[in-house]
Amino acid sequence: MSAPTIHSAVPGTPSRPVLSYSPVVLPVPGRPVDLEVRVTVPVTGTALPVVLLSHGHGGSHHLSSLNGYAPLAQLWAAAGFAVLQPTHLSSRTLGHRLAGAPGAPFFWRSRARDMSHLLDRLDEIEKTVPQLAGRVDHDRVAVAGHSLGGHTASLLLGARTTDPDTGEVVDLTEPRIGAGVLLAAPGRGGDVLTGPMAEAVPFFRSTDFSTMTTPALVVAGDEDDSRHFTDVGPDWHADPYRLAPAPKTLLTLFGAGHLLGGISGYDAAETTDEDPARVAALGRLTSAWLRSRLQPGDPAWRTVSEELTTGDGAVGRVESK
Repeated sequence: MSAPTIHSAVPGTPSRPVLSYSPVVLPVPGRPVDLEVRVTVPVTGTALPVVLLSHGHGGSHHLSSLNGYAPLAQLWAAAGFAVLQPTHLSSRTLGHRLAGAPGAPFFWRSRARDMSHLLDRLDEIEKTVPQLAGRVDHDRVAVAGHSLGGHTASLLLGARTTDPDTGEVVDLTEPRIGAGVLLAAPGRGGDVLTGPMAEAVPFFRSTDFSTMTTPALVVAGDEDDSRHFTDVGPDWHADPYRLAPAPKTLLTLFGAGHLLGGISGYDAAETTDEDPARVAALGRLTSAWLRSRLQPGDPAWRTVSEELTTGDGAVGRVESK
């Protein structure tokens, strides 16, 4: 049987209405607070592939939660995806309650496990959100993550790290995830982590991308210079592409900083490169890549990437392996 068609507005700009519902509250045994999720979906359509979206750590209180990343979540839902956004334990909205909890403040293991919990309970989520039951394709799942969320996504896609407290090599690969989008994700560790924040993230030091075999689109801004972690420069964020095995694609956005034009929220003060047109282009490019990856043979990625990354008006450049 052939895969059902993903109905979307790609390669044009998505325009159909979407429904956003939150919070879906999922009690999880052993988790210090319930797992809360926002679900954003198109109002119409069936066989909707799933995108799990992992938020970053961020400087704002509510953007690092289910209430952030509306610019991307809305675009992806309008393009035909069911977008699930959990509030991870690392969210600043929970910091006052969980400051002394094991794993604080970044909860890097728990963040990845949150995504597996969502897939475990996808039926429950479908039944909770009005008008969603029976419309989600459980067999086509992608993960996306920004910044620290990119690290979370890389672990789910197969990257490994060594627990700095125990010395254990940790494998959090989620086999139900068939593709991933890493947005301004951290790069390699080791002796390149020279910045003032490096000591705060010892789990970055041993990240091994050589085991990240799941197909992924790595998105990096050519002005994303994360000096608080490393003096390598913007190229550091391309490491998940260069150090992981094929198939991988690298999208480098011209003029983009760490927020890639403002993906974490509309008019967010922490965005140093605010550019709604860049966000719209990124939404189209990532939607097209996800569509073509989750439905082999679909030409959306070829069409949209040629339109937006070639010629005088190119928003970025693409390379693949």
